[in-house]
Amino acid sequence: MLATLAVYSPVRAHPFVVFDDHEYVVENLHVQQGLSLAMVKWAFTAAHAANWHPLTWLSHALDCQLFALNPAGHHWDSLLLHALSAGLLFLLLEWGTGSTGASFVVAALFALHPLNVESVAWIAERKNVLSTLLWLMAIGAYGWYARRPGWRRYLLVMPLFALGLMAKPMVITLPFVFLLLDYWPLNRVALTVEIQGPASETATRSQESRRQEIPRPAGENAGLRNDATERVERYTSWDLLLEKIPLLLLSAASAVITMKAQVLTEGTLLEYPIAVRIENAVVAYGLYLWKMLWPVHLAAMYPHPGRNLSVWQVLLSVLVLSAISVIVIAYHSRRYLLVGWLWFLGTLVPVIGLVQVGYAAMADRYAYVPLIGIFVMLAFGGRDVAEAKHVHLAYRIAPAICVLLALAFLTHRQLGYWSSDYDVWAHALHVTSGNVFAHNAIGSALLAPDISMSASDLEGFDTREKRMEEARSHYEQSLRICREHAAQDSGIYLPALANTLNYLGDLDRVERHMEDARKRYTESLEIHRELVKKEPQTDIPYLATTLNTLGMLDRIENRPEEARAYFLEALHNLRQLQGAGAREYMKDVALTLNDLATLALQQKEFDEADRYYEQALQLRRQLARREPILYLPDVAATLDDIGGLSLNQQRFEAARHDYEEALSIYRELARNDPGKFLYFVAGMLNELGMVEKTLNQIDAARGRYEEALDIYQKLAKDDPSRYALYVQAMELSMAQLGPQSR
Repeated sequence: MLATLAVYSPVRAHPFVVFDDHEYVVENLHVQQGLSLAMVKWAFTAAHAANWHPLTWLSHALDCQLFALNPAGHHWDSLLLHALSAGLLFLLLEWGTGSTGASFVVAALFALHPLNVESVAWIAERKNVLSTLLWLMAIGAYGWYARRPGWRRYLLVMPLFALGLMAKPMVITLPFVFLLLDYWPLNRVALTVEIQGPASETATRSQESRRQEIPRPAGENAGLRNDATERVERYTSWDLLLEKIPLLLLSAASAVITMKAQVLTEGTLLEYPIAVRIENAVVAYGLYLWKMLWPVHLAAMYPHPGRNLSVWQVLLSVLVLSAISVIVIAYHSRRYLLVGWLWFLGTLVPVIGLVQVGYAAMADRYAYVPLIGIFVMLAFGGRDVAEAKHVHLAYRIAPAICVLLALAFLTHRQLGYWSSDYDVWAHALHVTSGNVFAHNAIGSALLAPDISMSASDLEGFDTREKRMEEARSHYEQSLRICREHAAQDSGIYLPALANTLNYLGDLDRVERHMEDARKRYTESLEIHRELVKKEPQTDIPYLATTLNTLGMLDRIENRPEEARAYFLEALHNLRQLQGAGAREYMKDVALTLNDLATLALQQKEFDEADRYYEQALQLRRQLARREPILYLPDVAATLDDIGGLSLNQQRFEAARHDYEEALSIYRELARNDPGKFLYFVAGMLNELGMVEKTLNQIDAARGRYEEALDIYQKLAKDDPSRYALYVQAMELSMAQLGPQSR
């Protein structure tokens, strides 16, 4: 555990990465409020980030309560969970087998293997390290139950398993792992057993009864250590399976919830042909084994090969898997071989790609628990070979130390690739090919250097022009790859093609290449229109986003009729989903209504603008009643817009009313997050001051301006380059009011 903390200690200086860390923590207002009642309710009811894992959300919320948005604290907690799991794994194996040396090697391999860096260094993978600790705790509880079965002990297993499922649904395979542990090291399976006695009395007895007590065989492979005279209960396989029924029901429920959450947030599961999925699964098994033996060229994303897998890759993987299976069967007396092999094969099933979600062929984090089975095979197998060959202890320890030191070095190096978003994806591009996700991620990192690039990353991209040129290069490479893939599997890769076109359109818009941007968005729009015909529930939100983007582009270029047509089409599609009961799209409807109102205001169509603003405000109030921390800022923003509309119509009292309500909301939000919302408080005070000045309420206006000036001065102390002009503007506004009345 100490070695783990030492090797991983550089992670304390790593930032959040945009790759899911922002969705999980940095931009998640629910998590940032800490362990409040509202947050707990959200955690258990939300299908956010394509998963239902309330315990993981609570873990992130606790970190926010303790460390706010200081990433060091979040990283340290993930590292501590990993170190605790390594220690607990050693204790469980030593308790169950009595083999201290082999148990230590298994735990050390788990602690220091580079394949596990992704799970520890990536804050969004808290679910992996947390669920694994609960997985091991549940195994400990199950071992305690197995020693003396009874419903009271069984009741401890159930909640630990349930907590594991609430941390990450991959824990669903644990009941099957319990069945493996029944075989070794617990030795609960009733097989044909030879009962040793006097030579004349040696007999073979088949255990056909429901359960019976027999002397446990002695020896290394007997499993759970005990005295030879200890009597343990044996069960038929059917009994052991029935015993797991309550756990299997929890697994089934978790699987259903997870599938619904992933389809709801990620969209339709990618329908590669079943033959392609099976081929990729076989090759992925082989690659996990290879990366375990030779842990280099590790990446945050391994792109799915689709139909491009070579026959030799599939055949080689089949040959390797078959050869290991034959060896395991040939040495069936070494029970740990069968248990370790089936542990590896079985725990990977939920993520091996038979049901494909996303564009990844495999992921390092998926091997976090499965490789424990392989480590058991290697450590205990090495121990038995060494003992059979009478290898001296020193000659066992020396190579083990060398292997662990090499793994620690590789882990330290791999950890360095997680020091920024740019480093993560630059390394992924270096070790993979055809990686659309990595190209797009690097493009996004280059366009947001403040949060995605380290000082060393910026040495080669020290100007905005260099960064934008490099970003364009990556987006264009991504576009080329997407077009090639879409020609083979259009239904699978068209969404990625549309997203990449939008990225390029955004870049064109930033560089003021408006016609190029329009071409990109228009092509993306046509793709989404085709996708909506097949999966309206999934693709309408993306269609609406593209329509709104084109509408805003036309509004900026003063083409109001074209802009209105795009906004109305987006509104029509979104209201179809809203009418079908999809309340999660209310925020998108409100946003589109707001865009229509802004367009009407620009055209001085005040009545139409007022109608759209009021509809948007009504929807946002509904959303804010359910999730105030998330939607109250939208309510305040719409009130600000409506106040501006009232000013245009010289309805000053109405404007004052809307501005005051917006100010009240911003004050409430600023109490919890002053860094984010004090700016808006000052802005609303300024707006109210202007209204009161217009109404000739000079003293009231002066009070507003003074409070706004005080806020801007505080903000300017931390960021003078941004707020100095606001301070000057407020001082000028106050001077224009004249001397203060007595």
